Amino acid sequence: MTEDVAMDTGNGPEHQRFIVELEFVQCLANPDYLNYLAQNNYFKEDEFVNYLKYLLYWKEPKYAPFLKYPQCLHILELLQESRFRDELVNVPCTKFIQNQQMEHWSHRIRKRNLIWNNSITITKKDEKDIKEEPKS
Repeated sequence: MTEDVAMDTGNGPEHQRFIVELEFVQCLANPDYLNYLAQNNYFKEDEFVNYLKYLLYWKEPKYAPFLKYPQCLHILELLQESRFRDELVNVPCTKFIQNQQMEHWSHRIRKRNLIWNNSITITKKDEKDIKEEPKS
């Protein structure tokens, strides 16, 4: 896959392949889907494991703008380890991953709100300072 293929808005086979691989890689961010794959023995098939290895090209910076769920790249990297793949058959493992994702998102939202609130406070303070400046 090349960057120009990704930018192509046509319906050619390369564009279709790009879209399918993009959607699949992003599905890896879903712990329930990972559990489904594990319970149906996809991770035991050499072809499927090789496909996961092939998909590592998504970690290249030029593909980042296309990803809505960047945590899928971390999961893709973890899927390269057989021990991780073996554990995904256990529901408690996938629930743990899901809980970690929720905690991360919660922390990120709190941090973003804190930054946003601080920027508003600073802006209001600057406006007040500008209004109170003595006129020469």
